[in-house]
Amino acid sequence: MNDKKEIMEEDLYAPVKNYLTKQGYDVKGEVQNCDVTALKGETLLVVEMKKTLNLDVILQAALRQRVADIVYIAVPKKGRVLFTKRWRDICHLLRRLEIGLLLVSFRGDVSMVEEAVEPKPFSREKSRGRLNKKKSLVLKEFSERQGDYNTGGCTRKKLVTAYREKSIQIAALIKANGPLSIKQLKERGADRDKVSQILQNNFYDWFVRVSRGVYDLSERGKKEIENYSELLDYYTRLDNMKINIPKS
Repeated sequence: MNDKKEIMEEDLYAPVKNYLTKQGYDVKGEVQNCDVTALKGETLLVVEMKKTLNLDVILQAALRQRVADIVYIAVPKKGRVLFTKRWRDICHLLRRLEIGLLLVSFRGDVSMVEEAVEPKPFSREKSRGRLNKKKSLVLKEFSERQGDYNTGGCTRKKLVTAYREKSIQIAALIKANGPLSIKQLKERGADRDKVSQILQNNFYDWFVRVSRGVYDLSERGKKEIENYSELLDYYTRLDNMKINIPKS
């Protein structure tokens, strides 16, 4: 088979059949609308073949689980997609659904089948255990936000993360009071652990240092923070509620 020739679903059958036969299965094609049906002892295995790995074939494979003990999806191997985030996410979905994945590659007249995802029982506890760090990050971000300033599902819009919110608080304090020292910002309620880092890193380019340890808003900062008027008002009111602390 020429590498440049488009691979059709039926081209996958012979390699997949040969792969399963070597594992001791008796294999037949198109049995009760199943692309590949294989039997070993009392174990019934079904393979659904498609040119691309998409939601349609995943749904089809999930329905095959009603009748088969083991279900695989077989698709041509495409090297350029194997390292993408979408591919990793799809493989995670297949593992959760306990659906296997076979990749079929061709080199001239030679074909090869490799198991990319094994259709074994999925342990949700084990999977979540590996991702405890990510869960901790979600909980940390959630707890550090003072309010809900993002609309779920929005795209192409800058999100108010906990870091951005802390930066906006610093900007609001400086806007209301003029240049402030790190000490004064902490006294007025800015995050004691993060204020120095935020000002020194100046990730959004909102701040300028006017003297040692004292910061003001940059021209960019003055302009961009107006996009967060709700948060500016909140932190300004919060500052006004505090005891007026004289500047050092």
